[in-house]
Amino acid sequence: MKPVLQVALDFMNLPRAMRVAEAAVKGGADWIEAGTPLIKSEGLESVRSLKKAFPGKTIVADLKTMDVGGLETEMAAKAGADIITVLAVADDDTISEAIRAGRNFGARIMADLIGVEDKEERAKEVEALGVDYVCLHVGIDQQMKGKDPFTDLKAIASKVSIPIAAAGGINAESAPRAIESGASIVIVGGAIIKAEDPEKAAEIIKKAVETGEGKSTELYRKYGEDEIRKAFELVSTPNISDAMHRKGAVHGIIPRINLGKKMIGRAITVLTMDGDWAKPVEAIERAQPGDVIVIDAGGKHDAIWGELASWSCKVKGVAGVVIDGAVRDIDAIKEMDFPVFSRYVSSNAGEPKGYGEIGSEIVCGGQTVREGDWIIGDESGVVVVPRERAVEVANRALDVREHEDRIREEIKEGRTLSEVMELDRWEKIG
Repeated sequence: MKPVLQVALDFMNLPRAMRVAEAAVKGGADWIEAGTPLIKSEGLESVRSLKKAFPGKTIVADLKTMDVGGLETEMAAKAGADIITVLAVADDDTISEAIRAGRNFGARIMADLIGVEDKEERAKEVEALGVDYVCLHVGIDQQMKGKDPFTDLKAIASKVSIPIAAAGGINAESAPRAIESGASIVIVGGAIIKAEDPEKAAEIIKKAVETGEGKSTELYRKYGEDEIRKAFELVSTPNISDAMHRKGAVHGIIPRINLGKKMIGRAITVLTMDGDWAKPVEAIERAQPGDVIVIDAGGKHDAIWGELASWSCKVKGVAGVVIDGAVRDIDAIKEMDFPVFSRYVSSNAGEPKGYGEIGSEIVCGGQTVREGDWIIGDESGVVVVPRERAVEVANRALDVREHEDRIREEIKEGRTLSEVMELDRWEKIG
């Protein structure tokens, strides 16, 4: 089977999906998928609209059918779908009914292996039932945790003779790998539908699929444990907060210098008293290059940090300091270009009495911070990312940024944010 590029239109509203579909087709997309979010929000009218607009293209209805296989297949086929997905975890009777209905109404069936434990065995079973395609699909929530979409692809390709589709965070860099691993159908969502220029993005990926030559990219990919810092460099603190469902922001603490770059690092936590700068300064000895010192000074007004402590950090390579309390010597700190975030600025400092702790759980700006949590600061403020969720949050923040990149381009075309997002339609009722 000649390699196929399938664009997955995972939008909430049909007008946005149609615009991107048109661009993707111009860029070389072969199959057009009405994604599950689109079908759930717009119904099978999305399939009808795509079929009407692109009569010569294969239309895929990503129903992910789990029950009533015959009825759902009939509905999608009558709406214009050429290929309809059913979940491979569904029971055999549901899949068989979908196949029978597909034969009756002129549609083909793709079994999606998402959620299947033994993917190789189930792929053989659904092939025996009569499906036309199997799809190795790494879901978006698994992608955010860094799961490789190609782990099982070669093994499945060796077990079945029907065409295999691959889906899950594929971009211009990884698309050739999908083909090399045994896929005939490369399903791409975000790398096209979130692109500033979907037509160009589709064109580049189509070329990668056909030639086997990928194109390196920092976007539309997922980052692993050893790339967390790099991923956080690509996003803003608002992106990160949005990725955590509007959580994680440290409140009332602002940057004291104009940041030329983001402050990113693992937390060294400090608990101290008003004006007692002993433990904050001692924490510098414990900090490693790239760490961020986070200090809970009780939100008080006497400075526990200044120029000389900042110089110590600068020389050692500490990434910055966040203080729920006061800092002084701002003029000197600005000159040395060392990132300091604080609640207050005060000329007055206290004495190094040594009360408090280093490395304990603290509260800074209303956020709990533990040693090893990730701290990111920019002109919009500071966010705290729990260490065990860092990979997921970094990838979700990139997803937020990429979606915003696409929306920005649609606004530049002359539409307002409200129009693009159809806010009057999607406001919460009740």
